Amino acid sequence: MLGELPDYPWDRVAPYAMRAAQHADGIVDLSIGSPVDPTPELIRAALAEATDAHAYPTTVGTTELRRAVVDWFSRRRGVTVRQEDVLPTIGSKEMVAWLPFMLGLGEGDIVVQPAVAYPTYAIGATLAGARAVACDDPAEWPPATKLVWLNSPANPDGRVLGVEALRAVVERAREIGAIVASDECYAELGWGPWAGEATPSVLDPRVVGTDHTGVLALYSLSKQSNLAGYRAGVIAGDGDLIERIVRVRKHAGLMVPAPLQHAMAVAFGDDGHVAEQRERYRARRERLLPALEAHGLRVDGSEGGLYLWATAGVDAWQTMGELADLGILAGPGPFYGDASPQHVRLSLTATDERIDAAANRLTAAPRG
Repeated sequence: MLGELPDYPWDRVAPYAMRAAQHADGIVDLSIGSPVDPTPELIRAALAEATDAHAYPTTVGTTELRRAVVDWFSRRRGVTVRQEDVLPTIGSKEMVAWLPFMLGLGEGDIVVQPAVAYPTYAIGATLAGARAVACDDPAEWPPATKLVWLNSPANPDGRVLGVEALRAVVERAREIGAIVASDECYAELGWGPWAGEATPSVLDPRVVGTDHTGVLALYSLSKQSNLAGYRAGVIAGDGDLIERIVRVRKHAGLMVPAPLQHAMAVAFGDDGHVAEQRERYRARRERLLPALEAHGLRVDGSEGGLYLWATAGVDAWQTMGELADLGILAGPGPFYGDASPQHVRLSLTATDERIDAAANRLTAAPRG
């Protein structure tokens, strides 16, 4: 039986959006991480050339796509997976929401998620009838834990888990018989010590050796390739778990459209457009981060991904209001759990012109 779902939280942001929209130079909406840059032409062309899709697509994915994903994991993540251990998904959020159900979790089972986390991890537990627990310390995971979610680089706080941290999670999960699912959709967007390198995967041999038992990695092309509107994701890892997920999806008719599978294969095979997009986000980050600091905010984490995780040391809603008075709309930290009452999230997914506008406003109006 489906448990009660919470109200959609973003409705609470509407008054701040209206307040920000009153700025003379217009609103700078940094609240949502939806790409604004064009989908690369080579991917759009690939989609167009595959539109003669008269037959049903395969649930498991075409050989072309699975080979492209395998090659990408090897080339960019240092990970070896088999083609049969790779599965295309309808974006990554679909899998985040439904993985507990597909794995057979239910009443009495616990899904562990990060203390500061994307809300859909908890929603997925609810959809399965399980219970979500926010906990970053493996030693404190409840005995009934059946699934552990990782998110690195993380949304919203941009935290990156290194090899040792990932290894500790996997070792503890195997001790208690839990599955580890790592949401790694920002892996190509590392900053600081991770600049220019894909961040570590939970499937990295330094983490799991050659044994992927009980370990899954999720990935999405939404951010690295500006394909949020395509809904293009993959999951890879433990072959037995992938086989179970495939069986569920076959019965449910969940499959990625054939033209999209071809476009995904092309996207995974081209690193050039990813480097170009990474440079766009790097430049925006280097413009916005010092402006936030000049305004009097402290930026924490934010080593990877599309967001800056900032705090003024006061209630997040107060900061939301102060930013709205500058015409800037942020995302409130409380949406991401009880552990972030004083933080706000600011996205890099705005045009260069709007990022510059926000930076100028912040710099010109230091707090206090």
